[in-house]
Amino acid sequence: MTYEETITYLFNSTPLFQNVGKDAYKEGLENTYRLDEYFGHPHRKFKTIHVAGTNGKGSCSHTLAAILQSAGYKVGLYTSPHLVDFRERIRVNGIPVSQEYVVDFVAQHRAFFEPLHPSFFELTTAMAFNWFAMQEVDVAVIEVGLGGRLDCTNIINPDLCVITNISFDHVQFLGDTLAKIASEKAGIIKSKIPVVIGEITPETYPVFVNKIKEKDAIGHFAEEEKLLLSASLDAQGRHIYQTKDYPNLIGELGGLCQEKNTNTLLSAIRVLQSQGYRMEEEHVRQGFAHVCTLTGLMGRWQKLQEHPTLVCDTGHNKGGMGYIVEQLSRQSYRQLHIVLGMVNDKDISGVLAMLPKEAIYYFTKASVSRALPEQEMQKLAGEAGLCGEAYHDVDSAVEAALSKAHPDDFIFVGGSTFIVADLLKKQ
Repeated sequence: MTYEETITYLFNSTPLFQNVGKDAYKEGLENTYRLDEYFGHPHRKFKTIHVAGTNGKGSCSHTLAAILQSAGYKVGLYTSPHLVDFRERIRVNGIPVSQEYVVDFVAQHRAFFEPLHPSFFELTTAMAFNWFAMQEVDVAVIEVGLGGRLDCTNIINPDLCVITNISFDHVQFLGDTLAKIASEKAGIIKSKIPVVIGEITPETYPVFVNKIKEKDAIGHFAEEEKLLLSASLDAQGRHIYQTKDYPNLIGELGGLCQEKNTNTLLSAIRVLQSQGYRMEEEHVRQGFAHVCTLTGLMGRWQKLQEHPTLVCDTGHNKGGMGYIVEQLSRQSYRQLHIVLGMVNDKDISGVLAMLPKEAIYYFTKASVSRALPEQEMQKLAGEAGLCGEAYHDVDSAVEAALSKAHPDDFIFVGGSTFIVADLLKKQ
């Protein structure tokens, strides 16, 4: 098979969550353990850092990888979902896994894994761990796929666990209260292993405290350590952070959510340094300032053009959209245009209620089967007081917004990771 044929095979023969949602979710780690044994426990051949959370885990994972790369480590990075190409999920020092490896992996091992009927994520996790071992990485930053306790990345024994925050997402799997969701994500906490908790609420704090005690883990609560003193944006939209350890720290990522992420990262950096990781000030500064170049990160308050300004962001639940709405309110523009689409298993009404009513909307759908049809999106939005037209795909919606926008206007594209993915595929 060619690379394209192999990717089609993976998408069609294994349940892919971004396409089919809950039908791709497999509870339990039986397949993961069988795949891990078959490949000779590859994750034991390198150090790992495990990152979970509702929002921010991708940004934190990429930034940690960028800092470690800057320090001279050979760094694996496993994240999901991809935006443009499957290979984005598996990187070494920012370079995506080779097409040849993906093809050979499927060809050589399908006789073993096909009878298991693994999920897409189970199989790609095994693929990633095996690649990192083959590449002899020093350390791999592993982002949790969904939840934590039963996620197939949870077979690793990391040097550090990070849980960025807890908000409502995937409630059909993780629970319908913040405490239940926190309990699932706290499942990555390991005995004697340090864990950094980025954000807490009155509902989630006791969950983490109890799990840390139960596991005799070493807990660090970033909001209590308060290593970030203040944050501002420069003319280029970059963050300028004042921190206890790094004055005037420049952050390439401009979204407001990055302020919380940075406070979490500063605590994580201190823990890793205490464990003997070589992470000097120059490495931290390099990683924060050049995370996109070093790791290939996309879709986090990413500016694609000016006059009119066009920005996209992958925030897709109430927690993530809350930061986006606040950031939109801080922009200067003549008129705000929002290209919006969501998938059908999110709290759509909750998100719509947050959005600015003065914007002109372009309702659309992503090219995944979970996408809410644009007419339904328009109807629900109308009930929330949001006005606009419906478009059958992201391209036509963005083209309409660009054609109607004045050079001094602002266009935001988002609501779903997959809306952003469809946009970036055309860039």
